[in-house]
Amino acid sequence: MMQSEAAEVAVPLAVRLLLGRAAVQVIASDAGADLLHIKGNAVDMSLRALDAPGSDIDVMARPTHVPRLHDALVRRGWVVYSSFRYGSPFGHAQTYRHPDWGYLDLHRMFPGIRLDPEAAFDELWCDRGTRDFAGTDGAVPSLTGQAVLLVLNDVRSRRGTRAIATWIDGPGLDRSEVTALVERLDARVAFAAATGDLERYRGERDYRLWKGITQGSTRTGEWRARVQAARTLPEALGIVVRAPLANVERLTHQLGRSPTRADVLRAMAMRPVRAVRELVAGVRRRVRP
Repeated sequence: MMQSEAAEVAVPLAVRLLLGRAAVQVIASDAGADLLHIKGNAVDMSLRALDAPGSDIDVMARPTHVPRLHDALVRRGWVVYSSFRYGSPFGHAQTYRHPDWGYLDLHRMFPGIRLDPEAAFDELWCDRGTRDFAGTDGAVPSLTGQAVLLVLNDVRSRRGTRAIATWIDGPGLDRSEVTALVERLDARVAFAAATGDLERYRGERDYRLWKGITQGSTRTGEWRARVQAARTLPEALGIVVRAPLANVERLTHQLGRSPTRADVLRAMAMRPVRAVRELVAGVRRRVRP
């Protein structure tokens, strides 16, 4: 074989993601795990601002099926890159990496949806459709469900009201059906943050969280808002306990190696320093003439 023929051929991103979704779906089916494909190339073309496949694979699993799906993924060569605990402030997704298929975000819930995660999954699952991924059928939310998730994803990503014009008034969508689904999912506050109507919900426990996400907040303010938005006292206490701890996974990725005890202690020591700096900066802004 000639050297040029033996050279590794780069697989286009769109093809890799499509095949990766098929691989994940086969794993989920074998494990008996209910799975909804979301975002990226799982989204209906009528709702995509651009014909772009995304950069990774996003799926939402039935929360009670997450442990069995995790075990199945690990057995098939997927490695945890960031866990539910450290992956995001919401603890909503766990990221995996595969040498062939790239990155996978496994969602056990979706930020902005306040309905119990299992009940929320049922709400999206009962009206699901199917989409072909490289010859493998995978379940996807209804068109209305896709639109709601895209809006909530946009507002969490601080992209503001672009989602409303792009998706909620898109072809094939009924705004009243979108509003009804938002109500059933108890996603009113986050959705209002996307529509510019957040002030209607000043008394809600997650008002400050979404205000900070969309309008800017300090890290200290974000932690306080997360505590206030917690659904239960144990959840709030868990957030308080984790606040001073270093994100070991992020530190590992930054350093390119396993952090030493000194690295972790140094990162923890910087947290109160940053909090004081933010506090001083905030005071200066308020007293500035």
